[in-house]
Amino acid sequence: MDEQVLETIMGLIIYSGNAKSDAMEAIAAAKTGDFTQAEKKMISAEESLVQAHRTQTEQLAEEAKGNHMAVTLLAVHSQDHLMTTMTFIDIAKEIIELYKRVG
Repeated sequence: MDEQVLETIMGLIIYSGNAKSDAMEAIAAAKTGDFTQAEKKMISAEESLVQAHRTQTEQLAEEAKGNHMAVTLLAVHSQDHLMTTMTFIDIAKEIIELYKRVG
C-alpha cells in the first residue's frame, strides 16, 4: 500500500474517531445538564465529520479518475468507522434533545 493511500485511510479513521469521541462527550455533558458544553462538543464533532467526508471524497475522486485503490481490511475499516460515526452523531443529537426535554 502506498504511503499516500495509507495516510488518507488513517486520516479517515482519525477524523471519524474524533467526531465520535466528541459526540460521546456531548452526550455526557447533556446528561449533567451542561447544554452549552454539549453544543460545543457537537460542533466539534460535526467539524471532524466534515474533515472525514473530505477525505472520503478525495478517495472517491481518485477512484473516479481510474486510480483504483486496493480494497484492504484497513480501507474497509475506515469506511465502516465513518458510517458508524455518522449514525452515532445522529443518535447523539436526539439523545441531547431528550435530555433537554426531561431536564
